[in-house]
Amino acid sequence: MFTGIVTDIGEIVGFTPVAQGQLHRLRIACSYDQTTIADGASIASNGVCLTVVASGVAGGKTWYDVDAAAETLALTTAKHWKQGTKLNLERALKIGDELGGHIVAGHADGIATIVSREDLPDMARFELSTTRELARFIATKGSITLDGVSLTVNTVKDVTFSVLIIPHTLTVTTIGGWKAGAEVNIEVDLMARYAARLTEMTV
Repeated sequence: MFTGIVTDIGEIVGFTPVAQGQLHRLRIACSYDQTTIADGASIASNGVCLTVVASGVAGGKTWYDVDAAAETLALTTAKHWKQGTKLNLERALKIGDELGGHIVAGHADGIATIVSREDLPDMARFELSTTRELARFIATKGSITLDGVSLTVNTVKDVTFSVLIIPHTLTVTTIGGWKAGAEVNIEVDLMARYAARLTEMTV
């Protein structure tokens, strides 16, 4: 589990398609202490929970390897990742850690497309659109995860919604580089999903 509070920005420094392109082996450089990264550990990368299969240090920089499988490539922006892509990173939540965002599974539900970006004094407002299936779980003032970042929904209209990004978040995540037309990973609030399922079962 995660909280949607990004703790580092990683960069893909190695990219190897395997299994006839159905699996991508990624090497990600980061600022984490390599001695704290165990094989089998979960690290969220742009909101996608990936399992560490190897790690090390090269040129004074920590790296770790993960595999992005066919389903991840089909459902998330991982299909667009390449060498040089920057990723929002978050280590798995430990018992006793501060829950600064909201409960995030790291299982991206799909993709949202950035419709527009409005730069305001010290902030930025983004309008995004997603599928109707996912839009039904998005509510004004509710929580949402975009590229691994826990955010509060500002407005909702049909399949479009907006978020307002504060200066700190623009600085410490990849959101500062978002542009209209780009795609981002979206994970809807788990509570909204379970509430909807409960409603379906009791109707």
